Amino acid sequence: MSLPLDGIKVVEMGQLIAGPFAAKILAEFGAEVIKIEPPLTGDPLRKWRLIHNGTSVWWAAQSRNKQSVTLDLRQAEAQEMVRRLVKDADVLIENFRPGTLEGWGLGWETLHEINPKLIMLRVSGYGQSGPYRDRPGFGVIGEAMGGLRHLSGEPGRTPVRVGVSIGDSLSALHGVIGVLLALRHREQNSGAGQQVDVALYESVFNMMESLMPEYSVFQSVRQPAGSSLPGIAPTNAYRCNDGKYALVAGNGDSIYRRLMEKIDRPDLAADPELEQNDGRVRHVARIDAAISAWTAERSLDEVLLALNEARIPSGKIYDAADIASDPHYLARDMLLQSTLDDGTPITLPGIVPKLQTTPGQVRTIAPTLGQHTDSVLEAHGVNAATRAEWRSRGII
Repeated sequence: MSLPLDGIKVVEMGQLIAGPFAAKILAEFGAEVIKIEPPLTGDPLRKWRLIHNGTSVWWAAQSRNKQSVTLDLRQAEAQEMVRRLVKDADVLIENFRPGTLEGWGLGWETLHEINPKLIMLRVSGYGQSGPYRDRPGFGVIGEAMGGLRHLSGEPGRTPVRVGVSIGDSLSALHGVIGVLLALRHREQNSGAGQQVDVALYESVFNMMESLMPEYSVFQSVRQPAGSSLPGIAPTNAYRCNDGKYALVAGNGDSIYRRLMEKIDRPDLAADPELEQNDGRVRHVARIDAAISAWTAERSLDEVLLALNEARIPSGKIYDAADIASDPHYLARDMLLQSTLDDGTPITLPGIVPKLQTTPGQVRTIAPTLGQHTDSVLEAHGVNAATRAEWRSRGII
């Protein structure tokens, strides 16, 4: 079965999360991804989080379907090798600080001249232009500048970080969108490539919903609100009698009425002041108190069963153990069984989005460091003697 990106060649020069996650998605849908890593150490992600036999298990998820080629990009021969790889590539992905590739003679102007069809995805903290472009910027900084960190946590307490590198992953998703749009443009416009400029803070800011319109019109600075969502009611986490929390989203008008009837509060269901969201927001404390009183008399399972029967969006808070045993995850192939390079079984996240006719695939497990260096370099005109000499000098 052919995949949507069959025949697309991607050279990945990124490291850690944003660039590599974008390349991972492209690879799952058929793109050939050649990942360039530093010799000896490789991508720093190989040493992040929990380590098995010297390599992070995260690597198995982030780098499946990729080929690993080691090149010391600080050396002239490695830089020339990149130029060879780019000659027939469709996409190059990088997430270095702006100006780094230019310093290696691998900037946009140079690579575009070599291959006018090339699409170059560039992910950085602040983008390729603007007064902050040269500042180092990781995901946590982008999350803060984009407005997310200010809204995270409880009012009056230190803003907390989301438990994953969400800024990097959002940038990767925006990068994939940009690459696909650029491929479509190239198809329609005589094969011309272009740069795709993604900034971490902008990817986060793009998710901030009404944050700026509200400030612009009302001079309202949205504040953190813990488990609730300001301006939308009712939606919150409600404690049950077993100490667990039920998440309830009763903020649709008809859903709200069903919710009030289910918790035996027909007075709140029939109150015209609470018929629409703006009225409910003005009385959110009263509504939350009514829901809390009802959940406090029941276990989490009892609450979810009752709300499910009433077609009210609700759920529990999942941890990794919950996910691993959940029948819905299993039914939708969101828990894929694989192995590490030493044969150790591992469960990896499934592939999204789910295309009906051409779904993504896991074709190969994540590579060992430099696993494909010889085959890729041989295919691009570097013979065994030259490769041996480069190895002796630390180039590969």
